[in-house]
Amino acid sequence: MDDAFHTPERRALAETVHTFMTREVLPHLDRWEDGGRIPRGLHRTAAEIGLLGVGFDESVGGSGGDAIDSAVVTEQILLSGGSGGLVAGLLTHGIALPHLVAAGDADQIERFVRPVLAGRLIASLAVTEPDGGSDVANLRTHAVRAGEHYVLNGAKTYITSGMRADFFTALVRTGPAGYAGLSLLVVPAESPGVSRRDLPKMGWHCSDTAEIAFTDVRVPVAHLIGAEGSGFAQVATQFVGERLALAVQAHATAQRCLDLTRDWVRSRETFGRPLASRQLVRHRMVEMHRQIEVARTYAHEVLRRHAAGEDVVAQAAMAKNTAVAACEHVVDEAVQLFGGLGYMRGTEVERHYRDARILGIGGGATEVMTELVAARLGW
Repeated sequence: MDDAFHTPERRALAETVHTFMTREVLPHLDRWEDGGRIPRGLHRTAAEIGLLGVGFDESVGGSGGDAIDSAVVTEQILLSGGSGGLVAGLLTHGIALPHLVAAGDADQIERFVRPVLAGRLIASLAVTEPDGGSDVANLRTHAVRAGEHYVLNGAKTYITSGMRADFFTALVRTGPAGYAGLSLLVVPAESPGVSRRDLPKMGWHCSDTAEIAFTDVRVPVAHLIGAEGSGFAQVATQFVGERLALAVQAHATAQRCLDLTRDWVRSRETFGRPLASRQLVRHRMVEMHRQIEVARTYAHEVLRRHAAGEDVVAQAAMAKNTAVAACEHVVDEAVQLFGGLGYMRGTEVERHYRDARILGIGGGATEVMTELVAARLGW
């Protein structure tokens, strides 16, 4: 057992999440999945019991804790029967706020960070563009300085919580081509010239996803996050946390599918015997368990090092790839062992099968992660 993840405080945190899921989420989750989004009120409810602020310092309106505490929340949401879309939609601020917190501008923290952590506003990170994903240095959305405003033109796509967001933490070009020309701006979603379009997806159904268009949008210079030209460095610094969060989501999704499948093969009888009585089935279950254990153990170790302030860029990429591979294997095996029922819409393993596919794409594709590791190793 990993002691760092099972302190009395973190066991209590996990129990709080489980209670929240049982009372506030699970009775409604199927309806939210069908409807394509979670209600705004769920953010306020999660904030009232301190869950929304986990991982953010109390000085900015958070509940305290670190990356390990955030991982405990994500794990327990999924182990309690939640969906990947729920994690993405409810915890979007985990990738949209850290840049604002790190920049430390008191006015921005009061206007944007605190209201989000209190569940009053929803924040969204806007980086990806229609003609480019992982190639961040070549993004085209540009912001031209005009007195005390930037005039913003361009488009973003695949933006998580983009339809419900009150503001976007947007990476834009304020300077020449390349990394040094990028900056981060807070763009209020209701600004004149902002339009958005809902994007239907294979999975993560209750997490709304949007394409955003900016047409001559005027954004106050005071909304610049950090120094002009520092945008890429700020985003790159936070990539580690995002990738580790996705690794956690992957191994927790896999564990939930293993738990469901174990119960199924014990109760399902074929030809007069439980499925679990067959050696082939037991061996497949063992392999699912093995891959999850490896993925979780490594992800937890990297999270511990990250929380301690170590440089784990390469390790985070490997943890993500390892957990994603395990998850893809396990969800596929779960559907297979459930048989025809596993293929039916509305079965939980079918939902996880669809949700899992994005994990090797979002936060840096598997191929990009592998190339990053190769570069870090000097290969």
